[in-house]
Amino acid sequence: MTALKETLLKKIEEHRPRTTRLLKEFGDVKVSDVTIAQAIGGARGVRCLVTDISYLDPHEGIRFRGKTIPETFEAMPKVPGSEYPFVEGFWYFLLTSEVPTEKQTLEVVEDFKKRRELPKYVMDVLRAMPRDTHPMTMYSAGILAMQRESLFVKRYNEGMNKMEFWDPMYEDCTNLLAKLPSLGAFIYRLKFKDDKQIAPNMDLDWGGNFAHQMGVDHPYDDVARMYFILHSDHESGNVSAHTTHLVASTLSDCYYSLSAGINGLAGPLHGLANQEVLSWTMKFMDKLGGIENVTKEAVKDALWETLNAGQVVPGYGHAVLRKTDPRYTSQREFCLKNLPDYPLFKLISMIYEVAPGVLQEHGKAKNPWPNVDAQSGVIQWYYGVTEWDFYTVLFGIGRAIGVLANITWDRALGYAIERPKSVTTAMLEEAAGIK
Repeated sequence: MTALKETLLKKIEEHRPRTTRLLKEFGDVKVSDVTIAQAIGGARGVRCLVTDISYLDPHEGIRFRGKTIPETFEAMPKVPGSEYPFVEGFWYFLLTSEVPTEKQTLEVVEDFKKRRELPKYVMDVLRAMPRDTHPMTMYSAGILAMQRESLFVKRYNEGMNKMEFWDPMYEDCTNLLAKLPSLGAFIYRLKFKDDKQIAPNMDLDWGGNFAHQMGVDHPYDDVARMYFILHSDHESGNVSAHTTHLVASTLSDCYYSLSAGINGLAGPLHGLANQEVLSWTMKFMDKLGGIENVTKEAVKDALWETLNAGQVVPGYGHAVLRKTDPRYTSQREFCLKNLPDYPLFKLISMIYEVAPGVLQEHGKAKNPWPNVDAQSGVIQWYYGVTEWDFYTVLFGIGRAIGVLANITWDRALGYAIERPKSVTTAMLEEAAGIK
C-alpha cells in the first residue's frame, strides 16, 4: 500500500465517527431554510451538500482543505525548475488534507506514471467518431469507454463490505485521473493536428507530460500545472461537481460519474464560459479598432454601450463570490510575468481597471469583479492553443481532480443516494397565500 493510500485510510477511519455521530445524535438539527425563490431558482444558496475538499467563501474565494489559493501554491512541493507545484502532490493534499513531503509527492508521481497509458481501444473509439465531433463529446466518450476497467464494479459484483467501498473507488479514480492528460492531448492532436500524436514522456510529471503530448513548449507545462489546480474544485454545488456526486451516489463507478459531470461542464453557463469570454474580448478589440485605441475612456464608453444594449460583460460577476476571483488573480500574476505586452492581455487588464466601476455605477450586477473565465482563454491563445472548442476539455481535466477526490470520500463515509423531494407550483402558491 502506498503512503498516500495508508494516510487516506487513516483519515477515513478518523472521520467516520464524526459523520456517524452527526447523523445519530444531531440528525434533526436544521442547517437551512428554503425559500420559493430558491426552489424555483435552481436551489441557489440551499445548504444541503457536504464536502471537506473545498469551500467557496464569498470574500476570500476558494479554499482547498482550508488553504487559500496563494497558501496552496506556497505549501505544495514544487516541480524542479518550476515555481508551480506537482499536481500529484495536490491530489495527495485534497485526499488527505495533509501537505505531502517531496518524497510522498514523488511516490504519487511514480504511481501515476504506472497508470498513465491510454488504452488503444479508447483511441480506436475516438478515431471512429466523426472529426467534427465536439472535443467535449470525445472527452466524455473516452472516459466512458474505460468503464469496462472499473475495479469497483468487479469488487461490488463479487460481494464487498460497504466499509471497503472507498478502496476500489480510490483505485478507479487514480487510474482514471492518471490517464486524463493523455486523453485530452490525444483528442487535441486528433482533431486539430492531423492525428500526429506525441508519445508520453515517462520522465515528466502529470502537468509536464500534458504539455509535452500537446506539443507546446515551456512554460506551457507551468500553465498546465497552474490551470489544472485552479480549476480542480469549487465546492460541490456547481453542476459538474454536483452531477458527478449525484451519479456516484447511486454507487455508479467513477467512469459513469465523471462522464456525466463532464457533460454538465460542457454547458455555456458552466465550463463553456471561458471560450465565450475570449470570443467576446476579441470582438471587443475589433470594435475598438485595435490595441492602439485601447484607452480607459474608449473602454469605458464601449462597456456602457454594451450594457445599454441589454448585454452583459462576460467574465464579470459570480454566483457566490463578492470580490475578484483569486483564480483570476493567480492567472493575472502569471500573465504579468510572462506576457505583459501581449495585446489581448493588455486589453483584459484595461477592462479589469474600468469594468468594476462601470458595473457598480450601472447598479445591476451583484458582483462587479472578474471571475476565472475573464483571464483563462488569453493564456491558452498566447501559447498557441487557439482552438477554443478545446478549452472546456482543459477545464474538465482539472475539474476531475476535485470531483474524483470527493467521490472517493463519498464512498468512504457511506453517503446515501441523493433524492431531493419535489413540490408542485400549486403547493408553492398555497405556501405563499395565493388563492
